[in-house]
Amino acid sequence: LVESIPEGMNFSDGSVPNPSTFSTWMNLLGTVTRSLDIASFYWTMTNEDTRTHEPSAAQGEQILEELLQLSQHGISVRIAVSHPSAKWPPNDLQALEQSGAAVRTVDMPRLTGGVLHTKFWLVDGTHLYIGSANMDWRSLTQVKELGAAVYNCSCLAKDLGKIFEAYWALGVPGASIPVPWPANYSTTFNMETPLELKLNDTDAAVYFSSSPPSFCAAGRTQDLGALLNVIDAAEDFVDIAVMSYLPTTEFSRPQRFWPAIDNRLRKAVFERRVKVRLLAGCWRHSQVTMFPFLKSLAAVADNRTRYSVEVRLFMVPASAAQARIPYARVNHNKYMVTEKAAYVGTSNWSGDYFTRTAGSALVVNQTVSQTGASTAAGTAAGTSTIREQLQAVFERDWSSQYSADIDDAE
Repeated sequence: LVESIPEGMNFSDGSVPNPSTFSTWMNLLGTVTRSLDIASFYWTMTNEDTRTHEPSAAQGEQILEELLQLSQHGISVRIAVSHPSAKWPPNDLQALEQSGAAVRTVDMPRLTGGVLHTKFWLVDGTHLYIGSANMDWRSLTQVKELGAAVYNCSCLAKDLGKIFEAYWALGVPGASIPVPWPANYSTTFNMETPLELKLNDTDAAVYFSSSPPSFCAAGRTQDLGALLNVIDAAEDFVDIAVMSYLPTTEFSRPQRFWPAIDNRLRKAVFERRVKVRLLAGCWRHSQVTMFPFLKSLAAVADNRTRYSVEVRLFMVPASAAQARIPYARVNHNKYMVTEKAAYVGTSNWSGDYFTRTAGSALVVNQTVSQTGASTAAGTAAGTSTIREQLQAVFERDWSSQYSADIDDAE
């Protein structure tokens, strides 16, 4: 697991530090020998892009500099990016194209009415990163992010590569979504038949999900189906950390009620007495409607019922200078962890992300580790499961000074 912890945030001692997104990306750049494919929403890797003068943009600028060198060394660089808009300047992408990288913009508004929101890297068909971090200097130093890096696993990298190839094909001008997708995009790894392998020497069953449904070739589990399946399989608890949570559509007009996830959480609480904890991001761009819906979910836990639902808001603090950085200082995570599984996604939890927007997620099923990893020695040795590591991140954030109960968070 890899994280970006915004500058100026401190967690109490004893919390497990995960590798940073920056060090992970630098690591991946250092291992490239043949090819790098990046699926991305937008690119703002420099101060110039955001019209800022922040020293903390140095990490993003360094990543961009490294990327600009790759093509000169005979490395194939392909970048699939969402259709640019006035909000996202094209400078970085133009520089990358001039350096020899191939860039394709996927016209999502025309294809689905959404955006390409996915964030993943594929290196040499062998290593990968997937998570919440955009190609944005703020994602390294000013926004709280969570993702996963997988090394030396061509099975998983090649499977995620099929999702990239779908974006790449749709990036051709005038492309249309094939029905059905040709066989070379199909997969055998999904919710029903995950890839069984060892992650860090621990048994795991893994697959990638994708959205929207029209982008899913044969065998590919839709992202919403994957997410609901993780909730449905939980017997003990479901812990969720997500920037925005809305049982509605957010961007399509008219806005629609969309209770697919919310209903499934209530069902888990009511029918199976699963304990649900939801940690939502709270920042200046939060939708006002999110808060009453969160309170409604929290209200299922009542003194007279024995249901267990807790909702907290996570607020990233900001100095006066940090507060001036646009679109920064937020908990941008999109993950869920249960006693059985870890789900690391790229989508916020509202309707459009699953119906119109391109996203993807890594689903790792891992029951209790057999390695004695629950012991302190096991954790220190890095043998804990991905699921346990994600659980530790959630517990740290949930009980930190940066989170507050929804009822106290006026």
